[in-house]
Amino acid sequence: MTQHLFILTGASRGMGLAMARKLLQPHHSILCISRKANDTLAAQAKLAGVALQQWTQDLASAADISARLEQWLREQASAGFASVTLINNAGMIPRIGPLSEADADDLNQALRVGLEAPMQLTSAFLRATGSWTGKRKVLNISSGLGRKAMASQATYCAAKAGMDHFTRCVALEEALKPNGAAVCSLAPGVIDTDMQTQLRGADASAFPDQHNFVSLKEKGLLTSPEEAAARVLAYLAKPDFGSQPVADVRD
Repeated sequence: MTQHLFILTGASRGMGLAMARKLLQPHHSILCISRKANDTLAAQAKLAGVALQQWTQDLASAADISARLEQWLREQASAGFASVTLINNAGMIPRIGPLSEADADDLNQALRVGLEAPMQLTSAFLRATGSWTGKRKVLNISSGLGRKAMASQATYCAAKAGMDHFTRCVALEEALKPNGAAVCSLAPGVIDTDMQTQLRGADASAFPDQHNFVSLKEKGLLTSPEEAAARVLAYLAKPDFGSQPVADVRD
């Protein structure tokens, strides 16, 4: 039992892609789930001799992808992985503005991707791997905005706050099991990704904190996706991972 299996959502760009690249190591098998495949990542995996699968799926269809994942994991049970890890990284910010002006479809999409999909995938993962003897981990990528309110960010804040709290509940449940999974909802810090570009480019009249995000960029206070990925994966590798169900990589 020397192989380690990683399942990662939102792996085609940003910190998700950086994490996927860093996971291309000997004895690793990786399943990435994103709306688009990344050809460069596939080429890098082939060069490194690492087993990589990329499923292209809109995570707004959470029930479909979770059912597929559960079936696939049940088929891998005989492989005897030393560990299996689910990293719920995918998320999205809907159109930025007050909730009173939110588009219903936009709001629905953001909550499905940001909260329902992680819950559905975690449920399927825990159920399918419940009898596995290797170490099981669930890492949910949260945000400081799940713990701090911000005007014109109600949907994103709600999704991340929900992620934090469902993780707390799952941690209590898994602690009662003989080989319960270690789970953690981790805020990765402020990262220079497309999401930050979206926040900086928002209409300042509809987003009171827009200038703060512009200032973060101008002052060089944003972490690169590669650095953030390294810090997150280092946290995941800690022997006491899961001892705090809700954490911040900066602590």
